[in-house]
Amino acid sequence: MHTDMPLITTLASALGLSLVLGFIAARLQLPALVGYLLAGVLLGPHTPGYVADVGLAAQLAEIGVMLLMFGVGLHFSLTDLLAVRRVAVPGAVVQIGVATALGAWLAWHWGWSWAGAVVFGLALSVASTVVLLRALEARGELASEHGRIAIGWLVVEDLAMVLVLVLLPALVTAPGHTTPPDTHTVLLTLARTLLTVGAFVAVMLLVGRRALPWLLQQIARTNSRELFNLCVVAVAVGIASGAAALFGVSVALGAFFAGLVLRESDFGHRAAEESLPFRDAFAVLFFVSVGMLFDPLVLLERPVQVLGVTGVIVLGKSVVAAAWVLALRRPLSQALGIAASLAQVGEFSFILVGLGGSLGVLPPEAQSLIVAGALLSIALNPLWMSLMPWLQRWMAARWAWARD
Repeated sequence: MHTDMPLITTLASALGLSLVLGFIAARLQLPALVGYLLAGVLLGPHTPGYVADVGLAAQLAEIGVMLLMFGVGLHFSLTDLLAVRRVAVPGAVVQIGVATALGAWLAWHWGWSWAGAVVFGLALSVASTVVLLRALEARGELASEHGRIAIGWLVVEDLAMVLVLVLLPALVTAPGHTTPPDTHTVLLTLARTLLTVGAFVAVMLLVGRRALPWLLQQIARTNSRELFNLCVVAVAVGIASGAAALFGVSVALGAFFAGLVLRESDFGHRAAEESLPFRDAFAVLFFVSVGMLFDPLVLLERPVQVLGVTGVIVLGKSVVAAAWVLALRRPLSQALGIAASLAQVGEFSFILVGLGGSLGVLPPEAQSLIVAGALLSIALNPLWMSLMPWLQRWMAARWAWARD
């Protein structure tokens, strides 16, 4: 089937099937992301029929990662985060810690290495930016108190995962780790990595902060929309790849800081709007490539493990989030709203499990388990959110403290 045009056939099949299945998912009141993942499953090597070029899909997905992180940087607001910092910052840290411990405990009992167990737990601890924002928008809760807290919470999780992506390759350099590295090695690696990252951040803040807005200003003076769009995408991809080549940091961190620097310019809002179609298109390809890694047989061969993963994502994370918010004497409605918003996994989970697989610390079934957990948690998320008002009324009818 057009074997001389693998890029075109991969793009056409991925985008076309994603459109069909995304539309069906939306009609069923599910996030379109579920349809994109299923499209990848059908195009992957683990299902019969046409198999897309996995290598090309992975490269396209890498561009998707860059643009997704570029978008996170463009929307990152320190002011918004500071407004909800007392709830979001410690809450995110606590939830990451507990969810990582739960996931690592499961993986350890499955016989995985300590390094693989921790990476797997981290992959379960972070929610999906795409799913959260779209779910809050669909329910008209973006501007609500719990919506703003949930977004701030997610920003903290994203920043933590960016740091993990930077440090992980330096700390885990070979497969088969059965014991932690010694303290001296860990500290030396951390110091070297943080110095490298610090150098990159300094360059971006001292040079990029002036050069990038100036560049966008010169392009904007041409009054050419296509040149402006090209400049935005070129900056995102160019800085991401340059950061990896020159500083040895992840493309995710490079793209994030490119967006963060551009956000502070006069053209930040326009850059976010103009780059949205590109980010959405390549984000679809990213999720398709993730779906291609999923082996449906894992549902039959490892049903208990799939249920365990889904339980940590949906129940474990929700309980931790709700308990933390309630401990701060916040209303029950707010606690339940935040808990339901964060009860899924997404972009960073896939990036992290892919990195863990490439480093040799995660077994092949880890990717399928993460994708299975993502599919189930994302599909259940709208139902989970709709159940929260009922749960609040049920609790309020029985306990005085549950009444807002």
